[in-house]
Amino acid sequence: MADPDFELDIELIIKRAISGVVTFTIRTFFLQIFTFFATFILTILLEPQIFGIFFVVSALLNFLVYFSDIGLAAALIQKKEQPTQEDLKTTFTIQQVIILTLVTLGLLFSSHIAKFYNLDPNGLLLLRVLIFSLILSSLKTIPSIILERQLKFGRLVIPQIIENIVFYTVAVTLAYLKFGIVAFTWAVMARGVSGLIVIYILSPWIPKLSFNKTVAKKLTSFGVPFQLNSILALLKDDLLTVFLGKILSFTQVGYIGWAQKWAFIPLRFFMDNVNKITFPAYSRMQAHPQKLGKAIEKSLFFVTYFVYPSVFGMAAIAPKVIEAIPKYSKWEPALPLLYLFGVNAIFSAVSTTFTNALFATGRPKIVLNFMVFWASATWILTYPLVSLYGYIGVGIASAIVAATSITTIYFVKKEIPISVGKSIIGPLGISAVMFLVVKSLQNVLASNPVSLMATILVGALVYVVLSFSVFRKHLLEDAMIIIKSLFSKS
Repeated sequence: MADPDFELDIELIIKRAISGVVTFTIRTFFLQIFTFFATFILTILLEPQIFGIFFVVSALLNFLVYFSDIGLAAALIQKKEQPTQEDLKTTFTIQQVIILTLVTLGLLFSSHIAKFYNLDPNGLLLLRVLIFSLILSSLKTIPSIILERQLKFGRLVIPQIIENIVFYTVAVTLAYLKFGIVAFTWAVMARGVSGLIVIYILSPWIPKLSFNKTVAKKLTSFGVPFQLNSILALLKDDLLTVFLGKILSFTQVGYIGWAQKWAFIPLRFFMDNVNKITFPAYSRMQAHPQKLGKAIEKSLFFVTYFVYPSVFGMAAIAPKVIEAIPKYSKWEPALPLLYLFGVNAIFSAVSTTFTNALFATGRPKIVLNFMVFWASATWILTYPLVSLYGYIGVGIASAIVAATSITTIYFVKKEIPISVGKSIIGPLGISAVMFLVVKSLQNVLASNPVSLMATILVGALVYVVLSFSVFRKHLLEDAMIIIKSLFSKS
């Protein structure tokens, strides 16, 4: 006989997960709009070379970030039992030791790194501030874990909103005042301090140092394979950027960064919001594969339904945006990269959902095998393609490797009963039709901001009408679930 208390817990988890996705998305909608326009203004005020420097230096920082955590935070979130204070203190202690070691090494070698990349004193200052910001970031880990375990996603997003508002406000203001790369330096510092203060207000926790060998061993059994995946992702993406910063000009790296930024915006907005919530929610549901399968289907549909039209729409209007907006023609050489990274985004919307499910159900080693292949393939393909096609080769390699990620579906379906075809093919086909409509309209309308906005609105209307005709029952059912989850008592 089923345990009614357990069933109640499952229903509560589902309700909080659904309401979490909705509230998380709504609250971050303002943030993403703000970020979108702030980034757009920065791309007008700053030259591609400055973006290239920031892109390379940030990638260097990410190299340290991935080694600053051995997956203990993820292990605490994925853990079936409630984490104890000893779990939290041991995790905090291990992380601080690693962080302080890496920050010390980073600062000691920062001048050599700057010399290797021919960075001026302002570039060196940015590098050192980014390295120092690791300490501020690490201090937020435990309060964030506590909120995620409690599925309090409404609170969890607030520090992110504050951090981004502070970062882009400072960056845009200083860029306007002609500070150049220093605009990013002060923005990074302001972001780190503001986020740290806010997270401790929302999730108070007194930092304490303690080490329990048994706890550490148990957490690392999941955490180390999990973090190895992140390190391989580092080798595939950020370390590659560090390498590109040496074989390509900073302007060309700036084109790559610009294209990635815009092509991946739909992923950052929709997919990241969903995955941030589904990882702890899936972890709590892993003992019930039928319910977990339904949850995966729902989250996959949500991601593809919004990501696919966003990617196709962006690809359709990008040339006209560059043509219609003053001082934006400097980014035209990056358009081929935008399309290629868009292909990456289409596949990532699916594969990331499934790797997230594999992590949540305690199968990080399967994802690790995928990451070994993806990292190897990226490095093997990128250099010869760059030699043949220049900086465009980076996008070609990215699209080819991303296409192989669709095989993650097979490994999830082996363990969990799910049906995914309609959730992928439907939004993909409707988005393609919308793309053709938008491109056709652009051929007959004048190139100016007013006609551009009209085209966007028509494209959105086409997508809504077509998707409602295909998914009417599905959308109405999901809408009712969301309404009930938001307005029923916890």
